[in-house]
Amino acid sequence: MRMLHTMLRVKDLDASLAFYLDTMGMKLLRKSENTEYQYTLAFVGYADESEQAVLELTYNWGENDYDMGTAYGHVAFAVDDIYAFCAQLEAKGADVYRKPGPVKGGQTVIAFVRDPDGYAIELIQPE
Repeated sequence: MRMLHTMLRVKDLDASLAFYLDTMGMKLLRKSENTEYQYTLAFVGYADESEQAVLELTYNWGENDYDMGTAYGHVAFAVDDIYAFCAQLEAKGADVYRKPGPVKGGQTVIAFVRDPDGYAIELIQPE
């Protein structure tokens, strides 16, 4: 078994795609529309779905307000040079709300950025 994807409901698919593709550097792997049930799916990732887990961005037509709840935490990505990557994110206008630095009580360097819908993304620099 292996993890396939995580689904995030998005308010504005174009804004989300711009963030994940242009700002985070992912690739659009596939996109489909279901006119009968009025939704669009976009799968994004750093490699093909056969190689690693990806994100499924779901846009429900006409339904754009979601309660994020308190149970959801974040999605995490490994980043080779977290300081340079966060500088690139900020240069593109991204909200890096937890600047790169060691995790509390440890040495692993992490940072957090928010996507256009407010979802938290943890960036982790492997040791």
